[in-house]
Amino acid sequence: MSPDTQPDDSRPGDVRAAAREKARQLRTSHQKKERRRRALLGGGITVAVLAVLAIVAVVIVSAIRPTVPGPKNMASDGVVVGSGLKVKTTMALAPDAKPVASTPDPKASTVDIRIYADYLCKLCGDFQRTNLKQLEPLVKNGAVTVEMHPVAIYTSHSAGTKYSLRAANAAACVANYDPNAFWKFNASLFDKQPAEGGPGLSDQVLKKRAEAAGAAHTGDIDSCIDDGRFKSWVTTASDRALSGPIPNSDVNKMTNALLVLVNGKPYTGSLTSADDFKAFILQAQGDEYTSTATPTPTPTP
Repeated sequence: MSPDTQPDDSRPGDVRAAAREKARQLRTSHQKKERRRRALLGGGITVAVLAVLAIVAVVIVSAIRPTVPGPKNMASDGVVVGSGLKVKTTMALAPDAKPVASTPDPKASTVDIRIYADYLCKLCGDFQRTNLKQLEPLVKNGAVTVEMHPVAIYTSHSAGTKYSLRAANAAACVANYDPNAFWKFNASLFDKQPAEGGPGLSDQVLKKRAEAAGAAHTGDIDSCIDDGRFKSWVTTASDRALSGPIPNSDVNKMTNALLVLVNGKPYTGSLTSADDFKAFILQAQGDEYTSTATPTPTPTP
């Protein structure tokens, strides 16, 4: 035997055993990887199925969620403020019920003013700041009734806070729980009106404005504002105003965030001139009187 040649101690049986062990290890490793792959795949499918089921559940719940009644004292979708700044009381509309239009004075002795306005709309604020003060004494003495219709048309114009919707909901809360504070509360939202495009007032500030307006049932109003109790009603009422028709008027529907009607006739004059609006009231009153006055009998020969 050459000194450079080493003896081979391996036996054929040992080689085969080592090969079988190596094959077993490879099979075990492959099986583990396959189980992990199947587990991950099954888990992914489960998660996807659960996600789909969750979405379906949300859709179903949203579809069957009962609609809430409308606020009290707003059966016409508006708040009618009359003599002494007192609100005309009405029952709450049942869910999905149609609004009941208010009835103008058949004798035309009281001027009927209806204002559809969004609390974020700058032009709406210009009109209300200009005219509410001169209207207040006329409402107090019964010469005029003012019907306020809060609408939420600029809901997407407040940096994601939905201020128009929240403010209109707050107005509905005040009308429902303490209607005689509505006039001052409505005016306060326009006196210090937030800018269009900004976040608007917080719910906390809205609650403070209601308290400052003299609302007595602040606990009820606060919880109503917090849980957005009348938001769905506000949306529906706004849709009604936008789709029309507008009751007791020749106007078909709202075309922007402000609509002012005097005895059913739309005001199209200056929003910052109290004199112009006063003249329009007098003209509408005169026209109404002329159309309803009893004609003088013609003497017979």
